[in-house]
Amino acid sequence: MAEEEDKEIKKELNRMYKEMEQERQIRQLMHQLLEPSAYERLMNIKVSNNELYMQLVNMIVTLVQSNQIMGKVSERNLLALLSKINRRPETHIEFKHK
Repeated sequence: MAEEEDKEIKKELNRMYKEMEQERQIRQLMHQLLEPSAYERLMNIKVSNNELYMQLVNMIVTLVQSNQIMGKVSERNLLALLSKINRRPETHIEFKHK
């Protein structure tokens, strides 16, 4: 029984290690691709909304790989990407009077 628990613990530790290593690589890549102010904003987004952070990271990597972004991403560019992700249709409320 103890051996099974040890195996489960080792599996969980390996999974956690892989996640930490992947996050370290993502941060290192973003540090290279973003200006310092944009990187700082991205890290603030990560703290508040990890899903949005991952969407931004994926979008940045895709744009860089397709050569749509040259040089470092500025904070203004990051905010533009963020607005594309967060774009929601305008809600329209109409009141009908009888």
